[in-house]
Amino acid sequence: MRQRAVIYTKFGYFEIVGSEKGIYAVKRLDYEAEITEDLPKVLRKCAQQLNAYFAGKRTAFDLKLDWSGATEFNKKVWRVLLQVPYGHTIAYGQIAKLIKNPQAYQAVGLANKHNPIAIIVPCHRCIGANGEMVGYSGGGIDIKQELLRLENPMSFAIQGKLF
Repeated sequence: MRQRAVIYTKFGYFEIVGSEKGIYAVKRLDYEAEITEDLPKVLRKCAQQLNAYFAGKRTAFDLKLDWSGATEFNKKVWRVLLQVPYGHTIAYGQIAKLIKNPQAYQAVGLANKHNPIAIIVPCHRCIGANGEMVGYSGGGIDIKQELLRLENPMSFAIQGKLF
């Protein structure tokens, strides 16, 4: 049975959904929501790790993930995203090549768009081929830029574009 909680971070309100199988969704809310005071046990570790990440004290997540219902293609894309190191970016086309489907860069973009586990499956680290910021369903390009700046403030400031 899936459980739900809402936490507040410096990046706003986030809804976390999960069960004993793992974290099913992490979504930034674009509205104020009632914060869950007593977090369900299955969500507590996720909330702690997200707060540490937002505080700049965590660079990787150690959580079970529940991708039930996702397509195999999306899972391939998300597995690649999990390998992108903190503070680095990858282009959609690079992911397409890594999953051995080099023409599928637009489908990679759609997989990112449908990623239900924002931040933890770091689709914010995916950028356009020329280093441009391209959409972010986790809260818009402004949030994407802030997450990347959190992860690598020097490179972001020096280059003006991303890595």
